Amino acid sequence: MHPYAPTLMGAALVGGLGWTLAEYLLHRFLMHSMRGRGLPSREHLTHHARRDYFASAGQKALFSVVVTAIMVPVAVWLIGLPHALALQGGFIATYLFYEWLHRRAHTHPPRGPYGRWLRLHHFHHHFGRPLENHGVTTPFWDAVFGTRVDPPRPIRVPRRMAMRWLLTPDGELDPAFAADYVLVGRGPVGAAVVVTPAADALDLTAAFANVPPAE
Repeated sequence: MHPYAPTLMGAALVGGLGWTLAEYLLHRFLMHSMRGRGLPSREHLTHHARRDYFASAGQKALFSVVVTAIMVPVAVWLIGLPHALALQGGFIATYLFYEWLHRRAHTHPPRGPYGRWLRLHHFHHHFGRPLENHGVTTPFWDAVFGTRVDPPRPIRVPRRMAMRWLLTPDGELDPAFAADYVLVGRGPVGAAVVVTPAADALDLTAAFANVPPAE
């Protein structure tokens, strides 16, 4: 084994743990507390308002480049190049894992206890308490900073915002998820939901005010 291997692995682990803290702080302060001031906040709050909206891959890539450009020189000065690269590698790898995990929570049903917990924790943030449960990969920092809340069951999901995996082909709640979620709000039974411009405007207003969407 290379003599640096244990410390390089340690640096990568610290980088990965560092992302979980950055994930929490960015989500809470840069995206929600800013209430739409600045591109990251506008993109994120639009994601809250519109079921299938995500920031573009180009914006996410730009974020990675900017963070790397800032972190690596500082880390090189503090711990040397090999460990700085390991630290940054762990940080970026965990960030990419977070991006995959977050999108999958919105587009795919849960698998296993962790997937179920993550969706309950995250969708209570979306539909019930936008200023709590900021962590996506872990509740640790929410617990540290006092923003962790246990989601109620079932979580009330506005019909027009329901995740596609939550629905049967005819647009109703899949019975497999009836213990965890309930559809609320107007909408013809068994029909595709069309979000009117007026409803979209109300959802955007609620998201940018950090209040739950209307049912």
